[in-house]
Amino acid sequence: MPELNVREAILYFEDAAGGGRPVVFMHPASGSSAAWRFQLQPFGAAGYRCITYDLRGWGRSRSTSADPGAMSDDLLALVDHLRLDRFSLVGAAYGGFGALDFALRFPERLQALVLSGTQAGIADPAYTAVRERVVAAPIRALPLDFREVGPSYRTRDPEGVQQWLEIAHAAGEPPPSARQRTHLRIMLPMLEALRVPTLLVGGGADLLAPPELMRIFQAHIAEAKMVVFGEAGHCIHWEQPEAWNREVTQFLNR
Repeated sequence: MPELNVREAILYFEDAAGGGRPVVFMHPASGSSAAWRFQLQPFGAAGYRCITYDLRGWGRSRSTSADPGAMSDDLLALVDHLRLDRFSLVGAAYGGFGALDFALRFPERLQALVLSGTQAGIADPAYTAVRERVVAAPIRALPLDFREVGPSYRTRDPEGVQQWLEIAHAAGEPPPSARQRTHLRIMLPMLEALRVPTLLVGGGADLLAPPELMRIFQAHIAEAKMVVFGEAGHCIHWEQPEAWNREVTQFLNR
C-alpha cells in the first residue's frame, strides 16, 4: 500500500507512474479516491499518469493531529514526494477547495486546473451571501444521495447510486471541525491574478454548486472556460463519466 508520511498524518495514494502526463485528482467530501474509478482507465488510455489520494481523514488516510491543516499543504508534500515539477490538477466538490487554493499558492506548478461541481472554498462576502441563500439549510439537510446525486441519475441507474453510496459511507467523512481548510482566505479579486488555464464543469441539476454560482467566480478567472451537463447533479464525473472524461481530456490536450 503506497503511503506518505506528512505532518502528523499518513496519506494513502495511488500512482499509475510511467511516462504519461501527470494529473492529480482530489475527491469530494462524499467519497475517497475510489470515487475516481471511472476516470483512471480512460485517462490512462489517453496518455495520462493518474495520481489519486485519500484526503486527510478520509478513506485510508489517517491523521493524528487536532489541527488538520490545509489540503494544499498535503498536496504539495505529495507532488514533491513524487517529483512532479508540473502537472494538471482536478478537484471535485470539496476537493475543488484544495485545488483552487493550491493553484493560487503555486500556479507555477500547474499546467491546467479543472474544478468540477464545486463551491471552491471562496470566502468573499459577495459570494458567500449568494451561496448561503441558494444552498440553504433545507438543502444541506437532505439525505446524502438526494443532496448530491442528480434525479435523472437516480432514475436511470439505481445500482450506480448504491455503488456511490457504498464508497461515500466507507470513506468515513470526518466532522466539519476535523476537515482540512484552505490555506488562503480566498477572495474574488485574488482570482484575477490566476493565469493557469482553467476548466469549470457544472451540473445543471446540482443543488450544492449550481452553474450560476460557479459563474460568479468564473468571471474573475481570465482563462476560465465552463461546460455544463444539463441533467447532472453534484457528482458529475460519476453520473456522466464518458461525457465528463471527454470534456476534461479534450481540455487537457488543448
